[in-house]
Amino acid sequence: MQGVVNDERRMTVVQHLEELRRVLIISLAAWLAGTIVAFVFNGFVLGLLLRPLKTVLGHVHTIVNGAIFTSPTEGLSVPIKIATIIGFILALPIILWQVWSFVSPGLRPVEKRFAGPFIASAILLFGVGAAFAYFVMPLGLGFLAGFLGSNAMYFPDINQYLSFFLLLVVIFGVTFELPVVLVLLGAMRIISSSWLRQKRKAAIVLIIAAAAIVTPGADPFTPTALAIPLILLYEASILVLAKLMHR
Repeated sequence: MQGVVNDERRMTVVQHLEELRRVLIISLAAWLAGTIVAFVFNGFVLGLLLRPLKTVLGHVHTIVNGAIFTSPTEGLSVPIKIATIIGFILALPIILWQVWSFVSPGLRPVEKRFAGPFIASAILLFGVGAAFAYFVMPLGLGFLAGFLGSNAMYFPDINQYLSFFLLLVVIFGVTFELPVVLVLLGAMRIISSSWLRQKRKAAIVLIIAAAAIVTPGADPFTPTALAIPLILLYEASILVLAKLMHR
């Protein structure tokens, strides 16, 4: 009898491993397909990413109208790197769906009911933060690139620019997840809307300080552009959490 139970447990573990392998294979295949699509349209993608830079170059002291590269291999390595990142973003809905299909059987009905809105909200807020960074970036980059005026000439290296750009997008996207974190903590009864109201002043100071620390560069525009929406999102979290607790 003990041997039968062990066989059933062993079969369950094997089934879980098989399911995990299926999730990984499908996720990697989706990432590869997204990367190929992004690489095929690399001209459009790079043009979109370089548009904020071209806006800045029209207002600073320089003799170029776009990014430059100094290594022959960058002509291929940069599009591949960008295609890999964009491919992952394109594949993210499929990856999340596969992860959900793997973990959902082990969740209780109430957890399943909350998981969908939380995942959708997280994706939406990250996208909003990334889009906001895209439109805010010319302000900070223009200040940094033009601070020396005519005393120096700005030659934007494409690798350095894209690294700066992607870092800014990730920072805005991740920090815009603040409401998801706060509402999740509230759903777990760790915090409440009244507690958030009591800590409002401290939270505002902390948000301003964190925005100044995490944003790259030394311009005053980017931290301000990050802090203001985070404060608004904090206030929105209070309202959402109050409504959630009431329900």
